[in-house]
Amino acid sequence: MSFTRTLRAVGGAVVAGALLFGTAPVASADQIRDAQWPLKAFNADEIWKISTGKGVTVAVIDNGVQSQHPDLKGNVLPGKSFEDGGSAEPKGGDTHGTSMAANIAGHGHGPGGESGVKGLAPDAKILPLRDDGGRPDGLASSIRYAVDKGASIVNISMTGNSSPGESEAISYALKHNVLIFAGAGNDGKGGPDAIQYPARYPGVVAVGGVQNAGNGEIWPGSNYGPQVMLTGPAVDIVSAGDSGTSKYQKDTGTSDATSFASATAALLREKFPNLSAGQILNRMVKSAGLPPSAKGIPLPDAHYGYGFIQPLAALKRDIPAGPKNGPLKMPQDQASSAGTGGQAASAGSTGSDTAVPPAKKASWSPLFIAMLVGAGVVVVVVIVVIVVLVRRKGRRNGPPPGGPGGFGGSGGPGGYAPYPQTPPQQPGAPGSYPPPPGR
Repeated sequence: MSFTRTLRAVGGAVVAGALLFGTAPVASADQIRDAQWPLKAFNADEIWKISTGKGVTVAVIDNGVQSQHPDLKGNVLPGKSFEDGGSAEPKGGDTHGTSMAANIAGHGHGPGGESGVKGLAPDAKILPLRDDGGRPDGLASSIRYAVDKGASIVNISMTGNSSPGESEAISYALKHNVLIFAGAGNDGKGGPDAIQYPARYPGVVAVGGVQNAGNGEIWPGSNYGPQVMLTGPAVDIVSAGDSGTSKYQKDTGTSDATSFASATAALLREKFPNLSAGQILNRMVKSAGLPPSAKGIPLPDAHYGYGFIQPLAALKRDIPAGPKNGPLKMPQDQASSAGTGGQAASAGSTGSDTAVPPAKKASWSPLFIAMLVGAGVVVVVVIVVIVVLVRRKGRRNGPPPGGPGGFGGSGGPGGYAPYPQTPPQQPGAPGSYPPPPGR
């Protein structure tokens, strides 16, 4: 994936003084929390009574995460840089990955964590992977690494060109029951080619942006197309910055929408640990909302997908698990190998339509063949017995009417009449099939 860029339309405006709030010379921690409008719109306090994402690892493939930020410290696992082989700490003041991580798993700071930024899944763990996609295989290595290190969700708030190996890495993730979310893009463009990679790959959940969760109207800068699956908050998102003096910032873009979708999946993976990746997505899709202006539109819609995420509804509604792959558009290799039932279940998954392993399918073939052979032998034996009896009778009583003891006679006793060219088929007659319904 070359020329990778983060999906930030408003480039990390530092939250300080009148820039954001227009009152105090420096924004207080309480103001920071109050400015996190998605938490209020989602009714996060009620969500956290049900799930906080505990025990779930979300890989953030981005430009690094500040592990020592006061609102993230302790929630960031040791990561890796695929750019220089070092740590996943950001370089040169990059703050994008830190913002995404904070939207997902920020825990605030101070007494009771009441100050600073809090993420939608505050007890989830972040696996930071610093990767600009500049290698020949793009982001393939970091996706595979995330899977191997135990992440069940991968957040990619970046776009770029496709690279060899990325599609296979996405298939690898899906085979290991891992969901991948990626941003749709911030150009405001539409059409089948408007969604950029990696969101454009089959098997990746493409996320667009809405202006706010109150009315849920689409953000005009959000790219749209047939790949869009869900939308999330994208405008004026206050989140973490660096760990120095500029700890907070305000951004706009589908980057943030993607991080909130990943956080929602983390909440669901804690609450429903036995659901497959596709079934988790199914809950998100079935509980998604639409603004009044979009009611009644055919779904999925090019702008909204199935609608904007509603985490509380996804956690609480009675939604059947559904097929293992849910609404995921599977990569071609998995679709062809698994047929309509999706890919074979990975270890530990409990999908309701788990595919039968090939070995089990093959084990029936010899038995079936043996049954056919056995049935054939029985038929032959019966025919032989009948012929012998007929010949014995013929020797005792003389030739039957219709010709001497052979086939093709007139059909008298003991003989076999020739099969008529157009046999009459009477409904319900012995040996005939019942007529089709309605005839």
